[in-house]
Amino acid sequence: MLKKTFKAYILTFLLCAGLLCTGPTTAQDRGAVTNLPLPRFVSLKTSEGNVRRGPSLTHRIDWVLKHRNMPLKITAEYGHWRRVQDRDGQGGWMHYSLLSGMRTVIVERDMLTLFAKADTGSQENAHLEMGVIAKLGPCGPEWCRLTAGGRRGWAKKEALWGVSLDEIRE
Repeated sequence: MLKKTFKAYILTFLLCAGLLCTGPTTAQDRGAVTNLPLPRFVSLKTSEGNVRRGPSLTHRIDWVLKHRNMPLKITAEYGHWRRVQDRDGQGGWMHYSLLSGMRTVIVERDMLTLFAKADTGSQENAHLEMGVIAKLGPCGPEWCRLTAGGRRGWAKKEALWGVSLDEIRE
């Protein structure tokens, strides 16, 4: 009985470490720990966070993220650990205490216009450079409301990383 339990533990560990895992296959996937949807977006809570090879402190650190509020995509859960990816697809495992549910996005189009309304004919409030991290507000089918540097406005969802194209937020 102990052998079977040990084998099951090793298989679970390998799956959760991403060594055998192919990742989520449908939008209906849910995290085993939180029961929240996978994948989902979060942000880095701290100004520095270690990204590890596997879900424990004994795994080596592959990356150190150094930008507070950076949006990240959670793709798996294991205990207090979350497997995350950045906008370039790089990632690994982070302790959940380093992550926040506050939603942010990265601007992926240079000089992205923020409009007063979700309409290109409305007043232009600001222009954001590529790489700017903005706080995410409500989103409709094509537009999201952003706040960055004290400026607010609506931007096309397709120019942002950190929000799904089919995501609606109120």
